[in-house]
Amino acid sequence: MKFVVSSTYLSSNLHTIGRVIASKNDIPIRDCFLFQLEENKLTITASDGEVRVTTSIQVQDVEGEGLFAVPSKNILDALKELPEQPVTFKINDQNLELVILYQNGKYNFTAKNGAEYPHAKPLAENATTINISAENLATGISRTLFATAEDELRPVMNGILFDITEDNITFVASDGHKLVRFKNLVVKGNEKNAFILPKKPANFLKTILPKENGDITVSFDDNNSYFKLEQTTIISRLIEGRYPNYNSVIPTNNPLKVTADRLLLLNAMKRVSVFANPASSLVKLLIEGSRIQISAQDVDYSTSAEEEVACVYDGERIAIGFKGSYLIDILSNIPASEVVLELADPARPGLILPDENEADEELLMLLMPMMLNE
Repeated sequence: MKFVVSSTYLSSNLHTIGRVIASKNDIPIRDCFLFQLEENKLTITASDGEVRVTTSIQVQDVEGEGLFAVPSKNILDALKELPEQPVTFKINDQNLELVILYQNGKYNFTAKNGAEYPHAKPLAENATTINISAENLATGISRTLFATAEDELRPVMNGILFDITEDNITFVASDGHKLVRFKNLVVKGNEKNAFILPKKPANFLKTILPKENGDITVSFDDNNSYFKLEQTTIISRLIEGRYPNYNSVIPTNNPLKVTADRLLLLNAMKRVSVFANPASSLVKLLIEGSRIQISAQDVDYSTSAEEEVACVYDGERIAIGFKGSYLIDILSNIPASEVVLELADPARPGLILPDENEADEELLMLLMPMMLNE
């Protein structure tokens, strides 16, 4: 086999899909990239057993076709040292000796038998398929990913729920302390269905989707999902289990509504939370009249901080405590200039919403309160 390809173009594609390769694999060949040469198309695959990514690139001066696998570290380290130039791959079909020829030299590798690389599991015949634009999918993942959990006892919380109905698609993530519900009113399914996408493929999609245009085809059954992009396919094993009823924990009667500038509130939270007790990260919000007094203290080291932020509020005085780092995460992930805090009492969850939603979107974030020592 033989082909010629741009060094930087190949290196860029390998670095992108190489993110899914685990540092330790149960099968040694998963430390490799799988290369499949067919006519003028080179298909490259990387996998860790849970996530499988395949992408295709065009190559020139092709001779022969077939499969071979190359250790990922060897090929990545070799290509990143080369400036932009055409490189020639020559593979001996008999002993799998691989020679990469470049302008002033060559690399020699021993490839592995590509036939030993595990195959992708096909979807069931009754798999569900929806189409969603790259922009809408990227937005849904980026709005919710930060709220996913790291919970060995409740693995369903370690991913993003895609809740599909005939009216919309809802992205949900929660770690038990904070919850994000993001509705996209443009994307609709043919019937009610749902799946839970693990954090690793969600992170990978978040990285590559901003460079994509057009629609993404999403297909899934009870065990696996396929995300088909223009040149790339991401196959992921899904998290099995039933996601908790997220709507049941969202309070509906919240008479106290506070409107504030998001960036002013966020920056004040960042400054004040530095002085919170590291063990609890407790920050107190005292809301009264047209101001929010934000305060934190660490009794052990006799440190404290206090700051005021202007707001619009006409309710009764209320003091409520939140974990500062969680509230900072939430405020950092709301795409609005102003936010609304909806509260009922210091013991019930607080809702944080954008003052105005983007067109055809509904974003809601929930944060559990912390007990104040007063």
